[in-house]
Amino acid sequence: MHGALALISRHGYLIIFAMVFAESVGFPVPAALALVAGGAGVASHALKFTIVAPLALAAMLLGDTLLYILGRYTGWSLLGFLCRIAANPEACILRSAESFYKRGKITLVIAKFIPGINTMAAPLAGSMRMRWQQFLRLDAAGAALYILTYGAAGFLFRDFLAAITRGFQAAGRAAEEVVVVAAVGYMAYRVWLYQKNKVYRVVPRIQVEELARKLASEQEDKDRIVIVDVRSHGYYDQRSERIKGSVRLEPNNLEQELKLLPKDKDIYLYCS
Repeated sequence: MHGALALISRHGYLIIFAMVFAESVGFPVPAALALVAGGAGVASHALKFTIVAPLALAAMLLGDTLLYILGRYTGWSLLGFLCRIAANPEACILRSAESFYKRGKITLVIAKFIPGINTMAAPLAGSMRMRWQQFLRLDAAGAALYILTYGAAGFLFRDFLAAITRGFQAAGRAAEEVVVVAAVGYMAYRVWLYQKNKVYRVVPRIQVEELARKLASEQEDKDRIVIVDVRSHGYYDQRSERIKGSVRLEPNNLEQELKLLPKDKDIYLYCS
């Protein structure tokens, strides 16, 4: 906290722009902290609101637009890359897609406040072929809400933040050691999560041509095969075309859906 506040007090607008942009493109940077510190800077007249707010908004829209464009042209490749550092990449993508399914395009307005979805929302919108004008309008509303919320918190609680900063200065080395221990503990926790979910990263795959040969083979082999469509919402609706003979499985209701699948057949899944 103290380090970020001191950095912003010295370099001001550049640091706020850089931190907000970095978080918007997926780096683990605390943009909310930068905005809170920026609000405190406005309250103390060290920074100007008429510069901080537009600058933060431009940084966020620039990063989100970049991910939107990349998502539009790379699709799930980019989403998989962004989720690769998550404990469970499949859950990361499904959670974001499910949010779009439940809340619709309004997800873009609230996405900044939801860890894990904040970075995924823009490329998801791009990969789902959302119109550029609509994306920009909704994303700008969400970015403005996010910036004003945390900026206002810093503005209103400037004295409280100053007291925390003085406390860190007084604690000196002890406070630094606590921060280091907490950071090491968090990294160890992330490594443990990664190892715990490592088994889910190895998914057996089959080439399309090989499955097609199986389906074109003898009737006995063909009857032993079940093809299941598990595409996430936004990429599937009732009018979507499916592989001939396949069945639809709802990915957000797996516990119940799995009970309907046969136990004596070979099951092949395909997704987005």
